[in-house]
Amino acid sequence: MRCPSCAHLESRVTDSRTTASGDSIRRRRECEKCSERFTTYERLDRTLPVLIKKDGRREAFDRDKLISGLRTACQKRAVPLAELDRIADEVELALLDSAEKEVPTQRVGEELMKRLSTVDPVAYVRFASVYRSFRDVQEFVHELDRLKKEGN
Repeated sequence: MRCPSCAHLESRVTDSRTTASGDSIRRRRECEKCSERFTTYERLDRTLPVLIKKDGRREAFDRDKLISGLRTACQKRAVPLAELDRIADEVELALLDSAEKEVPTQRVGEELMKRLSTVDPVAYVRFASVYRSFRDVQEFVHELDRLKKEGN
């Protein structure tokens, strides 16, 4: 593992622990050249399905893009980043567990909205308004009424 401080390739592991979710191992390392300490995470590399966009294009799953969309929806809301990571983890795990090679982006969007609606209804409506391309205020009001009926 390359040291982030001096780029030396040799380091020793000082501590290893399984993360709380149990899907990765957290390792504390110390560079053998400069003694800088840093943390690495080791996860099983499973292949995620290719996403099929609305226009038919195929695109690799991008967790950073997913998190970015969630962050935008939750901007100026009291939603911890750890919660957004949890949502992204759940959606990613659902994709991995599906064993499908290709998945429509609509399914990913629906999974995100389902989880986001339980975390923060305002962030959910923000995300849904972009994802579902609300064309007018009436569609927005309809979605708000649906949320009220569900008790969010």
